[in-house]
Amino acid sequence: MIHAAIHHLASQLNAYLKRTNNLTEDIVVVSSLTEPDGSVAAHVNNKLVMFLTNIEKDTVPQAKISRAEGFDGRSLVPSKTLYLNLYVMLAANFSGANYPEALKFISRATGFFQLQPVFDRRNAPDMDSRIEKLVLNIENLNIQDLSNLWGLLGGKYLPSVYYRVRMIAMTPSAIVGQEPVSSRPQTGVSGQDR
Repeated sequence: MIHAAIHHLASQLNAYLKRTNNLTEDIVVVSSLTEPDGSVAAHVNNKLVMFLTNIEKDTVPQAKISRAEGFDGRSLVPSKTLYLNLYVMLAANFSGANYPEALKFISRATGFFQLQPVFDRRNAPDMDSRIEKLVLNIENLNIQDLSNLWGLLGGKYLPSVYYRVRMIAMTPSAIVGQEPVSSRPQTGVSGQDR
């Protein structure tokens, strides 16, 4: 699901940048910036690189679970909907004389996500069916936090923007339990006296 969410955002951004810049090849790649040995990943040169930096459970109060009735009158208890926050970095990896391209593409990417910060079934019908909605917000990092993050990533700072992507995953169709349905006692007199 996380893979599907990030790839969906990258493909939407790619389609937009290809259309508005008359590009024939993808400009956005989903990748880490470095290889496990610390060397720069070869396929990220002159690209916007989108990568995951953290995952956390969303602590926003969640909606009450609706229940359906089973065949035997018991209430079926579905599994809970999963709410996650994905922290995603979009970095412009253009060096030397191509540095102005980094600024151009990071600006256009930020503009795209500003215009379309929500992806759902209405505006993204091809989104993975397990995902109900993706909501993007820019996260502000102070200079110390930014320095720490780039230090953890093992790289030198690149023009970048940091997003919190609230991911609302569809409730799986699995039933996790059954509960008896309690009914209220009837207070009226019914039937015939014997």
